[in-house]
Amino acid sequence: MNVKKILVSGIVGGIVQFLLGWLFYAILFKNSFPTNGNENMLFIFLGCMTFGFFVSYIFTKWAGISNAKTGLKAGAVIGLFMALYSNFFMNSMTSDINYQTMGLDIAITVVMAALVGAVIALVNGKLK
Repeated sequence: MNVKKILVSGIVGGIVQFLLGWLFYAILFKNSFPTNGNENMLFIFLGCMTFGFFVSYIFTKWAGISNAKTGLKAGAVIGLFMALYSNFFMNSMTSDINYQTMGLDIAITVVMAALVGAVIALVNGKLK
């Protein structure tokens, strides 16, 4: 196992995830995902880093993904399943489901995960 690849690409992927989350959720779609101002930015960052390490581990240890095109595709698939998983569970606790917002969140997550996957694969391809 190449620990250097997992660490470096995981950190880069986590930072990209964090920045994309800020772009999509706090700027582009802030009206669709309003906040109460009590976000724990540390936990958000740690969640992004966890996702970066998760994808990096899969790409490095199991799949050997090291080019951007394959990383984009694999990231999108991972993002789709994670988005469905989290949205199904989040919405299981409410009787007032907004299917439009749910669909938007799934789409955003797929796009973000695809881009993170491409970046992680690109970094993996550059590292020895």
